[in-house]
Amino acid sequence: MRQQQPLLSDRGFYLGPMFRQAATRHGAVFVTLDRPLDVTPDLGVDLTYTMLADLVDELSGRLWEAGVRPSEEVVIHKTDNVDIVLLTCAVSRIGAVPALLSPALAGPVVGQLLERLHKPWLITDRAKLEGPLKDVELPLLVRRTLAVDDAPGAVPLEKFAGTRPPAPVRLHQREPSLITHSSGTTGIPKFAVHCPNSMWNRLVPQKAMGWPTRGETAALHMSFVHSRFYHLLGVLLHFGSPLVLITDPEPASVGPLLARHRPGIVETHPNTFVLWEELADAPGAPLSRVRSYGSTFDAIHPRTVRRLLGASKRRSPWLIQLYGQSETGPVAFQWFTRRSAARADGRRVGIGIPGFTRIRVADGSGGRARPGTAGPIEARTRGRILTYLGAREQYLRQLDGEWWQMGDMGYQSRLGALYLIDREVDQIDSMHSNLEVEDTLMSRLEELREVVIVPGADREPVPVVCVRGEQPLDMARWREATADLPTMAEPRQWRFEELPMTATWKVKRVEITRMLTESTRT
Repeated sequence: MRQQQPLLSDRGFYLGPMFRQAATRHGAVFVTLDRPLDVTPDLGVDLTYTMLADLVDELSGRLWEAGVRPSEEVVIHKTDNVDIVLLTCAVSRIGAVPALLSPALAGPVVGQLLERLHKPWLITDRAKLEGPLKDVELPLLVRRTLAVDDAPGAVPLEKFAGTRPPAPVRLHQREPSLITHSSGTTGIPKFAVHCPNSMWNRLVPQKAMGWPTRGETAALHMSFVHSRFYHLLGVLLHFGSPLVLITDPEPASVGPLLARHRPGIVETHPNTFVLWEELADAPGAPLSRVRSYGSTFDAIHPRTVRRLLGASKRRSPWLIQLYGQSETGPVAFQWFTRRSAARADGRRVGIGIPGFTRIRVADGSGGRARPGTAGPIEARTRGRILTYLGAREQYLRQLDGEWWQMGDMGYQSRLGALYLIDREVDQIDSMHSNLEVEDTLMSRLEELREVVIVPGADREPVPVVCVRGEQPLDMARWREATADLPTMAEPRQWRFEELPMTATWKVKRVEITRMLTESTRT
């Protein structure tokens, strides 16, 4: 059943051989980091496909020598850095199953997630063991703890350095091959179990979308524990794109890096793109050579789209927006040009991916709602996960259903375009769409870095705003901007860092509501 496996074969997408195949196909294409790898800091930040392929092979040898075997679960939970990706590929290369936990998760949440696994291995570091994991009873939850550094109480991976890597191992295309978790915007995250076949069904349409920009330098700041990153990486490695991988999103450090490499592809989280609006006029014109922006994880504000496209000096740049979930992969897409962005509706998230996904708005009786009628959004896709680990019975109806419930409310036009209204749990009776009002405010008040409208203690709409540079909100401008909008409570101004967020910078709206009810903030 297990044998050497190419990147795409028998309709399976495997992470283990990605870098080796890219190096064989394209040679020593450059890969630039903004900080050295924790697992091998001596390599520096200027690397190549070949160097990373060699490192993945070498790390897989260390893991094999430590005792990791095919089909065993290996949790990777460490300080954010690109070596999360390399460790994931190394685990996959020997047929084990990487389970990726966000570096931002609190210790107690990590403990609860570990309980759902089957006595996994744990790869971590000193910062985690002496910080969030300090009070987690790891000996009861994990088989063995390995560390990328000299963390006390863990076995350093360095101990097994120099071990000859074993032959690559592949699992059957319908066996679990990757475990990621949902965003956790409404509570404890769920473990999503992927297999090579479902990942292949996500990869193929994304490769088609990537064809026009094949070979362009790509700059990425994305969550290294999200399945989307690995699909995008698979596309870029297939086409031989030079890579700039970013862990620190602050414009002061990103601007000079992008100005030096002049990427033709840029992808990050929507909220990071809001932050990177500052790069539109930054010294060195860091976005001037961008041909394609990629946005996923969440809807993106039209104001941000216009600024990003305006910053590029390419003749016809575009922004591709993907709509989906960790559990489904992208199920709808659309693209913006300078012309279409000028009149863009931020609630339009596009159409299904022909040949791969179908989307509909349900009518409550098992059928499709009439055009323009709001209802729950559902999708059909071959990219669906296998199951929720440790919670299958709880979500049996969702997992066994023909249509996947996205948890969002929306409507479709007569031509089938999907419009997103709100998450079902975030809806406020007195407001048709919180997201639509937020888009309007972001367009009218350029000083806003973020605005989030959540239900207050009495279900009234409460706007929480973050202003660039932490300047006080100009209340006169606020009143003018909101004069024709639904009635809202007085705005609460927070620092952006105070907003509870997921690993992909999604705002945890339910958590904000809880925080508002527990205390008064100014």
